[in-house]
Amino acid sequence: MALSIATTLLLGAAAPAPNEGGALDIAFTGLRSAKGVVRICLVQDPSDFPDCREGKGALKRTLPAANPRIRLEGLAPGDYAIAAIHDANGNARLDTVLGIPREGFGFSRNPAIRFGPPRYKDARFALGADAQMQQVRIRYLL
Repeated sequence: MALSIATTLLLGAAAPAPNEGGALDIAFTGLRSAKGVVRICLVQDPSDFPDCREGKGALKRTLPAANPRIRLEGLAPGDYAIAAIHDANGNARLDTVLGIPREGFGFSRNPAIRFGPPRYKDARFALGADAQMQQVRIRYLL
């Protein structure tokens, strides 16, 4: 009996831990071409939104524009916002002309774009323990 209990404990310890946290599927629509990459930034801190440059807690990913879908797993429940650019020329930045983006961009919840990027609260969504889907529409101004 002691051997049976010890074996059960050892096998239980060797089993992989269940995936903790939520999963987020992100799909991008409206890309003009399959050239370049889509750069995404997932943040919880409003001060890191939308540019994500100094975001210590920000999750940054790059994916091919030819297959603009990604699944992120193990995310802590809470509020998040996504900012994305279609970096068609692969230079790791959003190209602009007189401050107007020349490349595509998008945000979670697809808020209206007025003068400048939306505020965090307009792109914010809640992520729980269940998997969630966000569809981000890439927009072009030029």
